Amino acid sequence: MGWHRELLIGFDLETTGTDPSEARIVTGAVIEVKADEVLGRKEWLADPGVEIPPDAVAVHGISNERAAADGRPAAEVADAIAGVLVSYWRAGVPVVAYNATFDLSLLSAELRRHGLPSLRERLGGAEPAPVIDPYTIDRSVERYRKGKRNLEAVCTEYGVVLESAHDAMSDALAAARLATAIATRHPKLAAVGPAELHRRQIEWYAEWAADFQNFLRGKGNADAVVESAWPLREEFSLSGRSDLSGRSGA
Repeated sequence: MGWHRELLIGFDLETTGTDPSEARIVTGAVIEVKADEVLGRKEWLADPGVEIPPDAVAVHGISNERAAADGRPAAEVADAIAGVLVSYWRAGVPVVAYNATFDLSLLSAELRRHGLPSLRERLGGAEPAPVIDPYTIDRSVERYRKGKRNLEAVCTEYGVVLESAHDAMSDALAAARLATAIATRHPKLAAVGPAELHRRQIEWYAEWAADFQNFLRGKGNADAVVESAWPLREEFSLSGRSDLSGRSGA
Protein backbone atom coordinates (compact mmCIF):
# COMPACT_ATOMS: atom_id res chain seq x y z
CA MET A 1 0.00 0.00 0.00
CA GLY A 2 2.93 2.36 0.60
CA TRP A 3 3.93 4.60 3.48
CA HIS A 4 1.81 7.45 2.13
CA ARG A 5 -1.38 5.55 2.98
CA GLU A 6 -0.21 4.60 6.47
CA LEU A 7 -0.05 6.76 9.61
CA LEU A 8 1.80 10.05 9.14
CA ILE A 9 2.47 12.71 11.77
CA GLY A 10 2.25 16.28 10.51
CA PHE A 11 4.34 18.74 12.51
CA ASP A 12 4.70 22.52 12.41
CA LEU A 13 5.92 25.42 14.55
CA GLU A 14 5.06 29.10 14.37
CA THR A 15 7.75 31.25 15.88
CA THR A 16 9.11 34.67 16.80
CA GLY A 17 11.42 34.85 13.78
CA THR A 18 13.20 33.11 10.92
CA ASP A 19 16.58 32.31 12.49
CA PRO A 20 16.25 28.88 14.12
CA SER A 21 19.18 29.51 16.45
CA GLU A 22 17.51 32.57 17.96
CA ALA A 23 13.75 32.33 17.31
CA ARG A 24 11.39 30.95 19.95
CA ILE A 25 8.33 28.73 19.69
CA VAL A 26 4.98 30.54 19.79
CA THR A 27 2.66 27.75 18.65
CA GLY A 28 3.17 24.12 17.76
CA ALA A 29 0.99 21.42 16.28
CA VAL A 30 1.17 17.67 15.75
CA ILE A 31 -1.55 15.90 13.78
CA GLU A 32 -2.14 12.22 13.03
CA VAL A 33 -3.23 11.52 9.45
CA LYS A 34 -3.88 8.19 7.76
CA ALA A 35 -5.15 7.93 4.18
CA ASP A 36 -6.06 11.65 4.40
CA GLU A 37 -8.21 11.08 7.49
CA VAL A 38 -7.37 13.01 10.64
CA LEU A 39 -7.14 10.65 13.62
CA GLY A 40 -5.88 12.95 16.35
CA ARG A 41 -4.18 16.24 17.06
CA LYS A 42 -2.21 18.12 19.70
CA GLU A 43 -1.66 21.86 19.83
CA TRP A 44 0.45 24.15 22.04
CA LEU A 45 0.60 27.88 22.73
CA ALA A 46 3.78 29.11 24.39
CA ASP A 47 4.80 32.24 26.20
CA PRO A 48 8.15 32.54 24.42
CA GLY A 49 9.69 34.68 27.15
CA VAL A 50 10.70 37.36 24.64
CA GLU A 51 8.76 39.91 22.65
CA ILE A 52 7.12 38.62 19.50
CA PRO A 53 8.12 41.10 16.77
CA PRO A 54 5.31 42.85 14.88
CA ASP A 55 6.24 41.18 11.59
CA ALA A 56 5.93 37.74 13.22
CA VAL A 57 2.58 38.68 14.77
CA ALA A 58 1.42 39.74 11.31
CA VAL A 59 2.31 36.29 9.96
CA HIS A 60 0.74 33.97 12.55
CA GLY A 61 -1.61 36.32 14.40
CA ILE A 62 -0.46 35.52 17.96
CA SER A 63 -0.03 38.73 19.93
CA ASN A 64 2.30 39.24 22.86
CA GLU A 65 -0.73 39.77 25.08
CA ARG A 66 -2.31 36.46 24.11
CA ALA A 67 0.96 34.54 24.45
CA ALA A 68 1.58 36.00 27.91
CA ALA A 69 -1.98 35.43 29.11
CA ASP A 70 -2.70 32.00 27.67
CA GLY A 71 0.66 30.48 26.77
CA ARG A 72 2.45 27.81 28.75
CA PRO A 73 6.09 28.37 29.77
CA ALA A 74 8.40 27.92 26.80
CA ALA A 75 10.39 25.12 28.44
CA GLU A 76 7.23 23.10 29.10
CA VAL A 77 6.08 23.47 25.50
CA ALA A 78 9.44 22.51 24.00
CA ASP A 79 9.67 19.50 26.31
CA ALA A 80 6.12 18.39 25.50
CA ILE A 81 6.56 18.70 21.74
CA ALA A 82 9.85 16.80 21.85
CA GLY A 83 8.27 14.05 23.94
CA VAL A 84 5.41 13.60 21.50
CA LEU A 85 7.65 13.48 18.43
CA VAL A 86 10.04 11.04 20.07
CA SER A 87 7.15 8.72 20.93
CA TYR A 88 6.27 8.46 17.24
CA TRP A 89 9.86 7.94 16.12
CA ARG A 90 10.28 5.18 18.67
CA ALA A 91 7.29 3.47 17.09
CA GLY A 92 8.75 3.93 13.60
CA VAL A 93 6.06 6.40 12.51
CA PRO A 94 7.24 9.10 10.06
CA VAL A 95 7.08 12.74 11.14
CA VAL A 96 6.24 15.06 8.24
CA ALA A 97 7.37 18.69 8.32
CA TYR A 98 7.65 21.16 5.47
CA ASN A 99 11.23 22.48 5.45
CA ALA A 100 11.88 20.16 8.37
CA THR A 101 15.37 21.54 8.93
CA PHE A 102 13.88 24.79 10.20
CA ASP A 103 11.36 23.32 12.64
CA LEU A 104 13.56 20.56 14.02
CA SER A 105 16.63 22.79 14.33
CA LEU A 106 14.57 25.43 16.14
CA LEU A 107 13.10 22.82 18.49
CA SER A 108 16.60 21.52 19.11
CA ALA A 109 17.80 25.03 19.95
CA GLU A 110 14.89 25.52 22.37
CA LEU A 111 15.69 22.27 24.16
CA ARG A 112 19.32 23.30 24.52
CA ARG A 113 18.33 26.82 25.66
CA HIS A 114 16.25 25.42 28.52
CA GLY A 115 18.70 22.71 29.54
CA LEU A 116 16.42 19.89 28.38
CA PRO A 117 17.48 16.56 26.81
CA SER A 118 18.03 16.78 23.07
CA LEU A 119 16.04 14.76 20.57
CA ARG A 120 18.99 12.41 20.09
CA GLU A 121 19.41 11.96 23.83
CA ARG A 122 15.74 11.08 24.15
CA LEU A 123 16.24 8.50 21.40
CA GLY A 124 19.24 6.90 23.07
CA GLY A 125 21.71 8.55 20.71
CA ALA A 126 19.83 7.72 17.51
CA GLU A 127 19.03 10.31 14.87
CA PRO A 128 15.42 11.55 14.85
CA ALA A 129 13.95 9.42 12.07
CA PRO A 130 12.11 8.80 9.91
CA VAL A 131 11.39 12.34 8.79
CA ILE A 132 9.56 13.18 5.58
CA ASP A 133 10.08 16.68 4.21
CA PRO A 134 7.86 17.49 1.21
CA TYR A 135 10.02 20.56 0.50
CA THR A 136 13.21 18.53 0.13
CA ILE A 137 11.45 15.75 -1.79
CA ASP A 138 9.62 18.03 -4.23
CA ARG A 139 12.78 20.03 -4.90
CA SER A 140 14.51 16.78 -5.91
CA VAL A 141 11.83 14.95 -7.89
CA GLU A 142 10.62 18.07 -9.73
CA ARG A 143 13.91 19.89 -9.83
CA TYR A 144 13.25 21.91 -12.97
CA ARG A 145 9.74 23.14 -12.21
CA LYS A 146 9.68 26.92 -12.19
CA GLY A 147 8.03 29.03 -9.53
CA LYS A 148 8.07 29.34 -5.77
CA ARG A 149 8.60 26.40 -3.43
CA ASN A 150 6.91 27.73 -0.31
CA LEU A 151 4.15 25.69 1.31
CA GLU A 152 1.33 27.62 -0.32
CA ALA A 153 2.78 27.31 -3.82
CA VAL A 154 3.60 23.61 -3.56
CA CYS A 155 0.18 22.81 -2.10
CA THR A 156 -1.36 24.53 -5.13
CA GLU A 157 0.88 22.50 -7.45
CA TYR A 158 -0.32 19.21 -5.94
CA GLY A 159 -3.94 20.19 -5.35
CA VAL A 160 -3.68 20.15 -1.54
CA VAL A 161 -5.97 22.49 0.38
CA LEU A 162 -4.14 24.78 2.82
CA GLU A 163 -6.92 26.13 4.97
CA SER A 164 -5.04 28.87 6.83
CA ALA A 165 -1.38 29.46 6.01
CA HIS A 166 0.87 30.05 9.02
CA ASP A 167 -1.57 28.46 11.42
CA ALA A 168 0.47 25.63 12.92
CA MET A 169 -2.30 23.04 12.76
CA SER A 170 -3.29 23.93 9.20
CA ASP A 171 0.33 23.85 8.06
CA ALA A 172 0.96 20.51 9.80
CA LEU A 173 -2.10 18.97 8.14
CA ALA A 174 -1.14 20.39 4.75
CA ALA A 175 2.39 19.00 5.09
CA ALA A 176 1.08 15.48 5.78
CA ARG A 177 -1.37 15.62 2.90
CA LEU A 178 1.28 17.06 0.62
CA ALA A 179 3.59 14.14 1.37
CA THR A 180 0.78 11.80 0.33
CA ALA A 181 0.08 13.80 -2.84
CA ILE A 182 3.74 13.82 -3.90
CA ALA A 183 4.04 10.07 -3.37
CA THR A 184 0.82 9.53 -5.35
CA ARG A 185 2.21 11.51 -8.29
CA HIS A 186 5.57 9.73 -8.04
CA PRO A 187 4.86 6.04 -7.37
CA LYS A 188 8.56 5.20 -7.07
CA LEU A 189 8.61 7.31 -3.90
CA ALA A 190 5.63 5.44 -2.50
CA ALA A 191 7.46 2.15 -3.05
CA VAL A 192 10.42 3.24 -0.93
CA GLY A 193 10.22 2.54 2.80
CA PRO A 194 10.35 5.48 5.23
CA ALA A 195 13.85 4.61 6.45
CA GLU A 196 15.25 4.53 2.93
CA LEU A 197 13.37 7.69 2.01
CA HIS A 198 14.91 9.39 5.04
CA ARG A 199 18.37 8.37 3.86
CA ARG A 200 17.71 9.63 0.35
CA GLN A 201 16.54 13.00 1.63
CA ILE A 202 19.87 13.41 3.46
CA GLU A 203 21.59 12.95 0.09
CA TRP A 204 19.17 15.19 -1.82
CA TYR A 205 19.52 18.00 0.69
CA ALA A 206 23.33 17.79 0.60
CA GLU A 207 23.28 17.89 -3.21
CA TRP A 208 21.02 20.94 -3.18
CA ALA A 209 23.21 22.69 -0.60
CA ALA A 210 26.36 22.11 -2.65
CA ASP A 211 24.69 23.37 -5.84
CA PHE A 212 23.28 26.45 -4.10
CA GLN A 213 26.60 27.23 -2.45
CA ASN A 214 28.32 27.06 -5.85
CA PHE A 215 25.64 29.34 -7.28
CA LEU A 216 26.17 31.93 -4.55
CA ARG A 217 29.92 31.84 -4.93
CA GLY A 218 29.55 32.14 -8.69
CA LYS A 219 27.55 35.32 -8.08
CA GLY A 220 30.48 36.85 -6.20
CA ASN A 221 29.82 35.77 -2.61
CA ALA A 222 33.09 33.88 -2.24
CA ASP A 223 32.55 33.17 1.46
CA ALA A 224 29.01 31.82 1.15
CA VAL A 225 28.41 28.61 3.09
CA VAL A 226 25.18 26.64 2.73
CA GLU A 227 24.94 24.03 5.44
CA SER A 228 24.15 20.55 4.21
CA ALA A 229 22.86 18.83 7.36
CA TRP A 230 19.34 17.41 7.24
CA PRO A 231 16.86 16.99 8.97
CA LEU A 232 18.24 19.14 11.78
CA ARG A 233 21.27 21.02 12.91
CA GLU A 234 22.28 21.33 16.54
CA GLU A 235 25.15 23.75 15.96
CA PHE A 236 24.74 27.04 14.12
CA SER A 237 27.44 28.87 12.18
CA LEU A 238 25.67 30.33 9.17
CA SER A 239 27.49 32.39 6.57
CA GLY A 240 25.61 33.56 3.52
CA ARG A 241 22.07 32.46 2.82
CA SER A 242 20.92 29.07 4.06
CA ASP A 243 17.75 27.03 3.75
CA LEU A 244 17.28 27.48 7.49
CA SER A 245 16.50 31.16 7.04
CA GLY A 246 13.30 30.49 5.12
CA ARG A 247 10.27 29.57 7.20
CA SER A 248 8.31 27.71 4.54
CA GLY A 249 10.75 27.28 1.74
CA ALA A 250 12.07 29.62 -0.89
